[in-house]
Amino acid sequence: MQKPVKNNRLITAVVANSKGEIFELEGYGAMGMAGPTLAPLTTEDTINMPFGSELMFLPDRKPILYNTVSGRIETLIENPFVSGEKIFPVAAFNSPGYVTSHISAYEEDKNAGYLPLFSYGAAGWQKGKFRSTAILVDIEKRQDLRYMKHEDVVAGVYRLRKKMPSNRLRGHLEKCALTYGCPAGKNFFLGRYEAPLPTSKYCNARCLGCISLQKNDEIPSSQDRIPFTPSPEEIAEVALEHIRRVKNSIVSFGQGCEGDPLLAADVIEPAIRRIRAKTSRGTININTNGSRPGILEKLFDAGLDSMRISMNSVRKECYTAYFRPQGYSFSDVLKGIDTGVQRGLFVSINYLNCPGFTDTPEEIEALISFIEKHQVNMIQWRNLNFDPVRYWKAMNTATKHGKPAGMKKTLKQIKKTFPDLKYGYFNPPKEKFKALN
Repeated sequence: MQKPVKNNRLITAVVANSKGEIFELEGYGAMGMAGPTLAPLTTEDTINMPFGSELMFLPDRKPILYNTVSGRIETLIENPFVSGEKIFPVAAFNSPGYVTSHISAYEEDKNAGYLPLFSYGAAGWQKGKFRSTAILVDIEKRQDLRYMKHEDVVAGVYRLRKKMPSNRLRGHLEKCALTYGCPAGKNFFLGRYEAPLPTSKYCNARCLGCISLQKNDEIPSSQDRIPFTPSPEEIAEVALEHIRRVKNSIVSFGQGCEGDPLLAADVIEPAIRRIRAKTSRGTININTNGSRPGILEKLFDAGLDSMRISMNSVRKECYTAYFRPQGYSFSDVLKGIDTGVQRGLFVSINYLNCPGFTDTPEEIEALISFIEKHQVNMIQWRNLNFDPVRYWKAMNTATKHGKPAGMKKTLKQIKKTFPDLKYGYFNPPKEKFKALN
């Protein structure tokens, strides 16, 4: 039996009906899960849902809730107050800059399909507001939708269409900004922060949660992959436009609408040289799996300033189970990281988090050991966008895991162990490499 929780600390459960209408369920507390661990959610576990977050209902699944009267955890099929009304779990897809500490608690139906490629934070209701299990890791407003007015994005699109009418990369970014609502694409046309430079049609990983090309027919891609390779001239033109307009600007290879940029190094290297021949301003960054250390060396020589390596885990067996590398190994990734550190680049880890795995004793211990051996500058704590139950199954197939400690405790433990390690969500400009907390 679940140990009773004081009702004044609980947040009320929210569920959805078959029409997708979301409502609170009085007498039931919201529940969160992290792997095998279930917990009623309290005010201490949650915050008011951040602006720009979205609520989703989860089909083919039943909500797991906390009955505040009996003090028991229950799995519901129907609304207890409306006979015959089927109900579904509700999850929060939190805004950029926030890490999820608990997954929405649910039980899959027998023939449930994969969930779309989002993260599924637990959510509830209190005092007229939705609350979610979100932890703030970056205060920057880089992807805050309140600063990305549609009419301003459209104005930027028309301005740059006139300025570089034949540039195919500029045209591709229009689709990213206007069709897919990509915040990075919008920022390019708004002249803010970081501009994307997608280049690669190909990838040498087969990530379970790839958002641009899925081999698994059960999982729809979130967006189309770039269908062409822009020329060095096109890349440099877009990058220089952004660098000239924006103070402390960043331009980044490696976006959600492409494969891995290291497979397009034949155009990226000369593009970087063209940029650096014109200006020393701006931060040139690459987001990559880091699988080709020799190629990275060439990009460092050309003028690359920083790199971010994506990892779901710092353990070989778990990394391999998710990334499913093709023609490279986990040791290549480590060599790529070490090469960047040794060359003096600002090196970040794009650490893809999922409560119930990231906060297990085995992963925490491995992460501490990893940081001791590979002295990266920053961890970008980001939510893994993948069906959490399927992810836990995949990771537990790769190796065994103990009881999760909790994401809040994990973040605090890593920060306490490595006080100089920078935390965040976004790629920093070189002007802030030393100033970050």
